[in-house]
Order: sequence, then C-alpha cells, then structure tokens
Amino acid sequence: MSEETFEPRIIGFLCNWCSYRAADLAGTARMKYEPNVRIIRVMCSGRVDPTFVLKALSMGADGVMIAGCHPGECHYLEQNYKAMRRYYMLKHTLRMMGIEEERVRLQWASAAEGAALANAINEMVEQVRALGPLNWPAAWSENGKVEEAIEKLAHEHAEAMEVPA
Repeated sequence: MSEETFEPRIIGFLCNWCSYRAADLAGTARMKYEPNVRIIRVMCSGRVDPTFVLKALSMGADGVMIAGCHPGECHYLEQNYKAMRRYYMLKHTLRMMGIEEERVRLQWASAAEGAALANAINEMVEQVRALGPLNWPAAWSENGKVEEAIEKLAHEHAEAMEVPA
C-alpha cells in the first residue's frame, strides 16, 4: 500500500494592486508554483481582518497567506502597515489557541515580483505540509466557540486593527 502525501489547503488573500498581479505574472510567465493555494483577491492587505483568517482555519484551511504591497508602497498609503500590525496580533492569538503560527504568513510582493511570490507560495506549501493537517482545537469548535473567539478577538484588539489618523 502506498502512503498518501498530505496536501495542505491554503487560502491566499492577495492585494489587488501588487500581489495579485504578481500571481498573474507568475502564471502568464509559466512559473511553477504549488496549486494548493486558493487565491482571494482583496483590494488591500490592510482589509484582511484577522477574523477572516481564523474563519478560514476553522472551516478547513491548513494555512493562510496574506500578501500585499511592500511597506511604503501601498496604494492606500499606510494600510500595509495595518496588515503588519494585524499579522503580529494574529500570530499571538494563534499561539494562545495552541495553533502553530507558521500556518499564517505575511508576504510582500510587488506586481513585478511573480517569481518571488511563486517561491513564497512553494515555501509555505512545503512548510504547512511538514506541519501536517490542522487539527482545529476541539475546545474552539464546540457550541459556537469559534464565533465567540472571533468576536472576542475583534473587540480586544480593536485598537491594533485601526490606523491612527
């Protein structure tokens, strides 16, 4: 009997202006990258709420990549800095939940960096494959606790999610 290789399911939230275009460039240039990432185009990496990531993980994703413009090059001024703050807060939350923080990755890629994004996707797929399937903590799945945890996260970290005026 041959042993089946685990193939992770990864959700990629990609910025419309840079990272999504980098993925498009990688595809049109026929650069090879793992097909395990399901891409969701967002207008900006700063629009990716940590609750989206937790929801994706709770619904069966083994990992999540958030990709956006390089810091200082955001089409929405400082929103990628907002994404960075949210990412670090999210990693802390994952540690508190007992989930490996390596399952979530923040990646910067300009529209011209198709090869770099393809490499980052391949690295993440290999990393998550090595971690194995996500066993969502049962304590968070019972009686709507996922939604409670997401709501609690949103309220506790509301300041970290906003960019100061």
